[in-house]
Amino acid sequence: MQKLIEGLHHFQQSVFGTQQELFERLSQGQSPETLFITCSDSRINPNLLTQTQPGDLFILRNAGNLIPPYGPYAGGEAATIEFAIQGLNVKDVIVCGHSHCGAMDGLLHPEKTQGFPALNRWLEHAEATRRVVAEMYPSNTSDALLNIAIQENVLAQMENLRTHPSVATALAAGRVRIHGWVYKIETGEIFGYHPENRQFISIGIQENSLKSPKHRVMEVASI
Repeated sequence: MQKLIEGLHHFQQSVFGTQQELFERLSQGQSPETLFITCSDSRINPNLLTQTQPGDLFILRNAGNLIPPYGPYAGGEAATIEFAIQGLNVKDVIVCGHSHCGAMDGLLHPEKTQGFPALNRWLEHAEATRRVVAEMYPSNTSDALLNIAIQENVLAQMENLRTHPSVATALAAGRVRIHGWVYKIETGEIFGYHPENRQFISIGIQENSLKSPKHRVMEVASI
């Protein structure tokens, strides 16, 4: 806690003053262009990854970057998504998974989540991910399966996102775009999903240099 208190003092004394105009403007309202959905993992900092300022990203975080399909018992995720799309008119939605994801490891190895009943219920929103991995990649090693699950989960949650009426309407009107990312913690790389190639590609590689892959996920050794 002492580290946090010292950080607050540093912010108030050394940081706020240099950006006071920004914070005064933000006090009047927000107009982010991107909804960034990612994991609660402490190793991920969306603003640091994207080098954005306060007010640039509307951020939704939870264990496993999961998006429950839209239903009659809409929770915090549905409310956040609806407000971002209808209230803030964001132009882009990013679903960002990451390497070494504990939630995906627990999904593949339920024995590791014994004693966490709430977490187990929450991971039911990734059941499609678990089934795809089990049925399509039965012969892969444990490490490879985790990487595959991380990627497949991003795609599954993107599909869940499309079930939300606000998202479906905005997509139909061409007002919003959905992106799938995977962040590799140990290298700082971000891999973006390319629907045309059905593959996650390191952001920055030119699309015209890609070859058409056989599978929709990148080589598992790449992350």
